[in-house]
Amino acid sequence: MAMRWFDSLKPNSINSFKQLTQAFGSRFITSSRVPRPLDSLLSLFVREGETLKAYSNRYWEMYNEIEGNYDDVAISTFKRGLPIEHGLRKSLTGKPVTSVRQLIDRIDKYKKVEEDQQTGKGKAKVVPQERKDFRSDCFNNNNRPRRDYTKQPGSTGAQAVHVVFREPLHKILEKVKNEPFFQ
Repeated sequence: MAMRWFDSLKPNSINSFKQLTQAFGSRFITSSRVPRPLDSLLSLFVREGETLKAYSNRYWEMYNEIEGNYDDVAISTFKRGLPIEHGLRKSLTGKPVTSVRQLIDRIDKYKKVEEDQQTGKGKAKVVPQERKDFRSDCFNNNNRPRRDYTKQPGSTGAQAVHVVFREPLHKILEKVKNEPFFQ
């Protein structure tokens, strides 16, 4: 059917491939998508409980439905859709990207971190409880060294440590147990 339509075209009635695709589309494609307006990107933001991966997928799906080259708008609207306290937003503010490729690379890094945290593969994280002046910790008022009581047996340290292993602890212990040093 399409070949009959093509063969029946009048000579010189179509001057470019774009005209040919438009004529073909209007004749044979009945349910085509209407391009979305650029301002539809402005309404996108991370929903409560939504992962970066899910937000990113929604964003790029919407972006691909917009006709035209709006890379600069894509960069700024993606960042604006992130919560203010999000690490990626802070990263994009501190060290801005200049292309969509750079933005996607940065997103992928943060998605990897997010996935690692969800699967329990994140790195150990030290969370300081309070910040002290080093000089006041080491010296008393007479410039004499102050005894450090925090390192005494039974005392608690000044930092909390949260550790998440990349693999289950029992597997790590099995590997260590099988080392020649421990046998």
